[in-house]
Amino acid sequence: MLIAFHKPYGVLSQFTPEPGSKWRTLADYRLPREVYALGRLDADSEGLLLLSDEAGLNTRLLDPAHAHRREYWAQVERIPTAESLAQLERGGLAIDNYRTLPCRARRLEPVPAIPPRDPPVRYRKNVPDCWLSLELIEGKNRQVRRMTAAIGHPTLRLLRVRIGGFALGELAAGQWRELSREDRRMVFGEA
Repeated sequence: MLIAFHKPYGVLSQFTPEPGSKWRTLADYRLPREVYALGRLDADSEGLLLLSDEAGLNTRLLDPAHAHRREYWAQVERIPTAESLAQLERGGLAIDNYRTLPCRARRLEPVPAIPPRDPPVRYRKNVPDCWLSLELIEGKNRQVRRMTAAIGHPTLRLLRVRIGGFALGELAAGQWRELSREDRRMVFGEA
């Protein structure tokens, strides 16, 4: 079984709550008991999270050796220059003791139509923002947020919108569905 879930803001990518945590968990969404999350999204990130009951899919999807692409939309402070985006694309940004791999980065124009977040993203009257698309084959802890911060553009809101060729599409926040064979082929890039 392979499930696509639109993880809302404020939800942990696990079924068991952390002691003293204010965040909700996957247990609040009536998902089948035998599934587990393939990868993670931080509680303050949103978007496509896959869950499965099949052993081995985690490695198949997440190991950079498989070059399995994941696309994120990041709302960032200020407007990055072409050179800033080129820094992201070249890779090699230092994040703690790790250097990022090359990725695809571009501004999203026009701004995507995304429902507002609850709670809303902070608004600063004198600081513009924009949306970026970042396509990565790796997923270190808070990597997209650390990458945008490294080029001087902190992330305000982050959504994962695609894994492989499978896009989140119209799946509403907090909703999930089991994937069809065709959807599964799109996730894994199979013909």
